[in-house]
Amino acid sequence: MRIAGWLLLLFSALAQAEAPRQLKWEDLAPRLSAADNPFARLSLDQIELLVDIAGARERRALGVAVSAADAAREQAAAAKLKAAGIDVDALLARRREIAEKQRALANAVNPSVDGQVVRLPGYVLPLEFSGKQVTEFLLVPWVGACIHTPPPPPNQIVHVVADKPFDVSGMYDAVWVTGRMAARAGKKSLQLVDGSADIDIGYAIAAARVEPYKN
Repeated sequence: MRIAGWLLLLFSALAQAEAPRQLKWEDLAPRLSAADNPFARLSLDQIELLVDIAGARERRALGVAVSAADAAREQAAAAKLKAAGIDVDALLARRREIAEKQRALANAVNPSVDGQVVRLPGYVLPLEFSGKQVTEFLLVPWVGACIHTPPPPPNQIVHVVADKPFDVSGMYDAVWVTGRMAARAGKKSLQLVDGSADIDIGYAIAAARVEPYKN
């Protein structure tokens, strides 16, 4: 009985260890830390105040006259931010640096999901299918991605190979995909009406389960 009890505990622990981590698409896109992005600590109201200041300064730099009303708004915004302990000059000086870091992250993957069993919702863009059965596809976050709109960033496209074929009713069926995630760059050729296109992808999932999407 003791051995059976230990085995039961072991199997239970293994099952919990492999329980899928449910992801959102934003989990796949790395973000700047608060230390690297001081703008993230600002409230929406504070960001609007900063925009007022930046707009007035940029117009002056271009030789464009700033109205008395805009100048007064700029001064009031600066006073409010200073009272909140916010260094306006330091923040505005870092805008270009932070924008460049954010552009670099647009193509980066999140290493924390690599090798994990995950569950992710999305829309099916078939790559390999027979009739209505699909075995390989791209999982994308919105309807029309790659076909009717420009491709999302690579970290918002997942290449999925299903363990067994599953039925689809048409392009962009909504599904849940469960399987082991690999964070690795790659390309897949997608057939379009007017030819084909190579799509950059940031992730792959070996899917143990593909099921219709339900909330």
